[in-house]
Amino acid sequence: MQGEYRTSYTASALPPTLFTMRDWNRRHCARRGHDTYAPVGPGIEPELAARLRVDTVHGPAWRCLRCGDFVIGEPKGSGPADEAPIVPRGKALRDLFILRILAVERVIRGVVIALIAWAVWKFGSNQNAVKQLFESDLSAFKPFANHFGWDVEHAGVVERVRKAFDYSPKSVHIVALLLGGYALLETVEGVGLWLMKRWGEYLTAVGTSIFLPLEVWDGLNKVHEHKSYVLAACTFVINVGAVVYLLLSKRLFGIRGGAEAFEAQRHADALLTVEIAACVGAGGDSTGADDGVPVPDARTAPGEAIGGVAGVA
Repeated sequence: MQGEYRTSYTASALPPTLFTMRDWNRRHCARRGHDTYAPVGPGIEPELAARLRVDTVHGPAWRCLRCGDFVIGEPKGSGPADEAPIVPRGKALRDLFILRILAVERVIRGVVIALIAWAVWKFGSNQNAVKQLFESDLSAFKPFANHFGWDVEHAGVVERVRKAFDYSPKSVHIVALLLGGYALLETVEGVGLWLMKRWGEYLTAVGTSIFLPLEVWDGLNKVHEHKSYVLAACTFVINVGAVVYLLLSKRLFGIRGGAEAFEAQRHADALLTVEIAACVGAGGDSTGADDGVPVPDARTAPGEAIGGVAGVA
């Protein structure tokens, strides 16, 4: 209808290209929405707000702290510059995506191991009944197997199952409890990684590293079994890759400067930090800047030039 305007509009400062289509910042904003913030305070805030806000024919537009685009409408938050949220962008979003994949893998593994632990516990409680059922079904399966020349009595799977029947119920229950503890560990690791908690990253790195020697031993015992060996090798490679990735990218155990360097880099990558550096470099008050945190040049921020934005007065 004539005279009515859209209440939500995004004005991009960069022309749409193949690179921007694959940009992690815009992809995240397209799914979850933009994150805008209005600095309010007596120090550097007025000059900082002037850099993050433009006037358009549709009303004021605020710059998204993630993708750098200008979004018409009221900002999502406001307050002092040093209380602005640290919005993950660029490499931080890629790290978040990888952590979420690792988290899902850990939770799925925890659920599977928990089901195995429950089955082992039930097996220990009904060991004799399960043994009788197994031998009965095996006898019924023998004629079919003999028809294809398969010696079921000496098959590796059958021998392993019969060996399991020789364990005492107490030993079986202990194994079930250990499996349950391992399943709980995997699930907690997954939750910590999904929430991007530092303790989850440490727990995953330590917990996974502890079981690596056991995975090597298990893989060597499965060399003669091609399918089992391939599965064990893939699991080992995934776990080693996860540990190396966490150690290097998250700077665990003091690597590459440790937690302090990691937090400094996270602050330096924030768009608001870039704008604060620009204000300070232009002669503004530095009270809102993060002390001791290295900041990049403001010219590296996406969407800096706004003169060509459609609809900007």
